[in-house]
Amino acid sequence: MKKLLFIVVCAIGCVAMAQTKTEMQKHYEDFYREMRIQGDVNGVIHALTHLNVISPSKQRKDTLAYVYMNNNQHVQALNTIGIDKQDDDSSLAVQVKAVSLKALNQPKRALEHFEVLFKRTPSAYLAYELADLKLQTGDNEGAEADIEYGMANATADMKYAFYERQQPYEVPLKAAFLHLKGLRVYNNDKAKIDEAIAFMDQALELDPNFNLASLSKQALSSRKNEGKAAE
Repeated sequence: MKKLLFIVVCAIGCVAMAQTKTEMQKHYEDFYREMRIQGDVNGVIHALTHLNVISPSKQRKDTLAYVYMNNNQHVQALNTIGIDKQDDDSSLAVQVKAVSLKALNQPKRALEHFEVLFKRTPSAYLAYELADLKLQTGDNEGAEADIEYGMANATADMKYAFYERQQPYEVPLKAAFLHLKGLRVYNNDKAKIDEAIAFMDQALELDPNFNLASLSKQALSSRKNEGKAAE
């Protein structure tokens, strides 16, 4: 009789726990939807974190990492899903790893994830990221191939955002590629400084307010003048 009573009590306890878990999950799912409607990023993070504890989900974890990334919390994003390349990573997870690693100044690690994204869905925007990272890591030949792809596939309506100024700004994607092309020419052969400056001029023709191209042109012009003075 005591054994039967113990079994009944355990069964009731398990049912109560299951109901409590289901109720908590529903509560945080409702909370998550409401936070999204309100645009409350911290609330969304709070809800997703609880849901991942109550009912772990790879898709939900990827979403949480993406929210962190969009909120410039790149360390938290990578802590959520890791930094290593996994064959079964969703495209969302690969994007988070690529963008966050780039933001944390890890170009080599970011590059391998951008390469995965490009293989899955090639685009001029991804070609720009690849070219930029390859220039940073010294792969001038690889960068040239990505620049040529980007120049061929960038359309007039495509824009790219830059953040080196206090106020972010956008320029035509083709102008951004011309800037990279100038940098690649100079990195590959310092004697071709005039050709590199010419590409900066072409970028500035497309957008005279392209601050980064203007700064690069000034730097190249200064080095050219220093070279003349040393002759």
